[in-house]
Amino acid sequence: MPAHPKFSSHADYIAAALPQAQPILRQIGGIVEARVPQAIPCISYNMPAFRLTRTFFYFAAFKKHIGIYPPVTDDQQLTSELAPFRNAKGNLAFPVDQEFPWVLIGKVATALAIQYGKK
Repeated sequence: MPAHPKFSSHADYIAAALPQAQPILRQIGGIVEARVPQAIPCISYNMPAFRLTRTFFYFAAFKKHIGIYPPVTDDQQLTSELAPFRNAKGNLAFPVDQEFPWVLIGKVATALAIQYGKK
């Protein structure tokens, strides 16, 4: 991606991502839309995101992984399932060169919508 472009939509962000990340980003957006149909796509912190009453799901492409933010904290079983993908802050990093856990990403979308809907 160019140094610091400002994105105005998910499509703009995805178009600027590395080619191998683009279908993954589109799939993640589709999963969130399917699991949380009332969510509104937006750009927040210059990343594609979704909001309800507040922004609850962010995702971003990096050279070797796709990050999903913020951490899931209210669902201990899901937090355990996510352990292999969590960094020190609890954010998720999914390597682009490995099979993506699509079902798990759907669970994250639902859990974050619930978690941030309460606050």
